[in-house]
Amino acid sequence: MRGQFLRWGSFERRALFFCPAGLYLAVMRSVTDRYTALVTEQKITADAVQEALLPKLDRLQQAVLTPVRRGFFRKAAPAPKGLYIWGGVGCGKSFLMDLFVDTLSGDVRRVHFHSFMQEVQGALHEARKTATKDALAQVAKDIAKDLKLLALDEMQIKDIADAMIVGRLFELLFGHGVAVITTSNRPPKDLYKNGLNRQLFMPFIALFESALVIHPMQGDTDYRQNRMAGTQVYFTPAGAEARDAIDRIWRDLTGGEEARFHLFVKGRKLPVPRYFNGVGRFAFYDLCGQPLGPADYLAIAEHLRVLVIEDVPQMGRSNFNEAKRFVTLIDTLYEARVRLICSAAAAPEMLYVEGEGIFEFERTASRLREMQSADWVG
Repeated sequence: MRGQFLRWGSFERRALFFCPAGLYLAVMRSVTDRYTALVTEQKITADAVQEALLPKLDRLQQAVLTPVRRGFFRKAAPAPKGLYIWGGVGCGKSFLMDLFVDTLSGDVRRVHFHSFMQEVQGALHEARKTATKDALAQVAKDIAKDLKLLALDEMQIKDIADAMIVGRLFELLFGHGVAVITTSNRPPKDLYKNGLNRQLFMPFIALFESALVIHPMQGDTDYRQNRMAGTQVYFTPAGAEARDAIDRIWRDLTGGEEARFHLFVKGRKLPVPRYFNGVGRFAFYDLCGQPLGPADYLAIAEHLRVLVIEDVPQMGRSNFNEAKRFVTLIDTLYEARVRLICSAAAAPEMLYVEGEGIFEFERTASRLREMQSADWVG
């Protein structure tokens, strides 16, 4: 189920069991134990910013695992207080959430927030075709069935359709006893900032601030970028050898997991053909052969910290529009300090050798060179 971002417990644990009196006797490795083991095995480096979150993850783990006695007429136990983890890119938010999810088993779903909301919108569309009086209530009930914990990665709300339903949706999920853990690049108060009719969204912020523990992760290390330091990131000529090299980097960055993904730009969907956890992969013509502009490239630079572009051709008078878009794209990535990996037909200085705009492209070539350096860190 890797393509759907579902993860079930995979680490060692002792069996859960109950005595006749209902005493909880489960023994399981805590998130702290698992993190410490990874440090001891030298698979990761201990980080004080990450370690500060571990006790809260342990408490949520126990809250999710501990059974709750229910009265005969009680429909659902209250949801345990969840977690909202926010901070800059590459600080380890998603890594720690995944570590937490992997210590659980069953009744748990891990999904990217945008993918989740696309599913919800699709389910709402189908529910409205029926005689259901309250389509959102039915959708929430279906989601909550056999679900104890929902783990949502990279919460961002930029779409008005999502903003208008998300508050009641999560209120319903909490009512069904579903705990929520989520990551985001921004605190709750900054979600949907400057969005249309934002006043209607404010109750959602209040709900999250009361139902979840808000935990900031603010460190100076970007692990996602640092793991690329010293790695070749520009491959020429484009072809089978370059593709194989990029495939190896891609597997290292994604662990073999990916999905198709969409960004929302001014009400439009911008597809990311291959995506995982802030890493996106495009063909050149997906980005520069389409009628995209600065707003699209800004959305990509804001959301992705590592971008793979394959098969950049040599350009000139015959494909001037593609070259112009490529210049805009590289300028945007450069300013945002996005890590770029690409395969191209030639060295940067030889990608555009004739035609209008050749002077402007010299700057692009220089930036492409700089973005290959070992100390290119966002």
